[in-house]
Amino acid sequence: MAISFNTIPNDLRVPLFYAEMDNSQAGYFTQSQKTLLIGQKLATGTASVNTPMLVSRTDEAKQEFGVGSMLASMHEVVRKNDPLGELWCIALADDDAAVAATGKVSITGPATASGTIYLYVAGQLVKTGVTTGDAATAIATAMVAAINANKNLPVTAAVNGTNAYEVDLTARWKGETGNDITLMLNYYGSAASEKTPAGVAMTITAMASGATNPDIADAIAVMGDEEYDFIIHPYTDTANLNALRDEMNDTTGRWAYNRQVYGHVYTAKRDTLANLVTFGSARNDQHNTIAGFEATVPSPVWEYAAAYGSRNAVFIKADPARPTQTGALTGILPATQGSLFTLSERQSLLSNGVASSYTQGGVVKVERAITTYQKNQFDELDTSYLDSETLHTSSTVIRRLRSAVTSKYPRHKVADDGTRFGAGQAIVTPNIIRGTMIDEYFQMERIGLVENADLFAKYLIVERAEDPNRINVLFPADYVNQLRVFALINQFRLQYPETA
Repeated sequence: MAISFNTIPNDLRVPLFYAEMDNSQAGYFTQSQKTLLIGQKLATGTASVNTPMLVSRTDEAKQEFGVGSMLASMHEVVRKNDPLGELWCIALADDDAAVAATGKVSITGPATASGTIYLYVAGQLVKTGVTTGDAATAIATAMVAAINANKNLPVTAAVNGTNAYEVDLTARWKGETGNDITLMLNYYGSAASEKTPAGVAMTITAMASGATNPDIADAIAVMGDEEYDFIIHPYTDTANLNALRDEMNDTTGRWAYNRQVYGHVYTAKRDTLANLVTFGSARNDQHNTIAGFEATVPSPVWEYAAAYGSRNAVFIKADPARPTQTGALTGILPATQGSLFTLSERQSLLSNGVASSYTQGGVVKVERAITTYQKNQFDELDTSYLDSETLHTSSTVIRRLRSAVTSKYPRHKVADDGTRFGAGQAIVTPNIIRGTMIDEYFQMERIGLVENADLFAKYLIVERAEDPNRINVLFPADYVNQLRVFALINQFRLQYPETA
């Protein structure tokens, strides 16, 4: 008998008709690409810490992680950029040794005209009404009430116990990220009729003194071998970045041959150009993208990271090889005029491992989501993993090959080329597998993942190993590239001569 059956035995004697199902030739490649958010919850949230949770709706996130929590805020921003993606969350508790950030608004008066105070807290507008004659203490009391009425704000407010004209602000959670809560007056300025009422002056003391981020190690442990293609978090301290670097690595991590769960990490960092360059040049991890942004961006770092990661996720899920540039970061307010990073400054970021954004028409957009990888193991400059699209393309290619092999040859025998086995036998040879690899490559070329199929076929190697049960393959893929730079010389003339 030449045909190989999976379940119908060869010695079956009971009549008559038997059929078994074989879907090995019917399937096609598909993948579910999940986004994972890692951030802090509040004590008011009902979720257990360090537990992966599928959270589809932001209302549910607010219940699980607390209204005004970092993680609920990240969820809301992701949903503004990726309304359909499968979204998982891992909540972290504050570190036992952590300290909450604090800030202050000092007010002088009295008001000599009625109006409104426009205070932006972490990019959210808080309006305080002012009436002619209001004393500084009355304005402070009204501002405290307005801030505390907005439960989605990352701070709580109280009138200072000594100076009743001061508003004390405290982050809702503890740790370094609280220092990133911005306090800005009249962000949109006179163009939007935002101005402080006459007679009133305010001095802002920036949020500061937040210390000790939670340790992300327990969250990493519970990720297990679940596939999360987009891992988004707000931390840029060395310990947490290194922990994620080790989790993602190619030798024993999520990109290792024996795990194959892949994924890419996104975070963000607010700072000056000089500090971002120094920070980025010290990192070297192809599985991490850190979006640098200006100090005067009102939106906080956890929202910026959520927007940047989720916008990249939307584009990558549609086509992993297509550049994510121009993707709008919905929900993120741009830096104030005059403080936007210039072209040369963004070039410096991209030359030192920091991903860049730009602002166009008042909208913040992805410019180039590079990784922090800059040098090879010999400390020489290396651009092989410069762009995050290369990593996403790699995971897609490998998954397609894995799907093709495991669906077509799940229980096959292996033999040398030229073996005279009967048609229908569950046997593969190096040439049969070679044909599968070439066919899959042609399919990937048609959908724009790879190019140069003829050269690929020329250099493809499929051979039996010294272990007769093993096939070794050298798969020389040529990935498509992204159009990043269009250079043109405008060699103009005032008039072509008649003899031209």
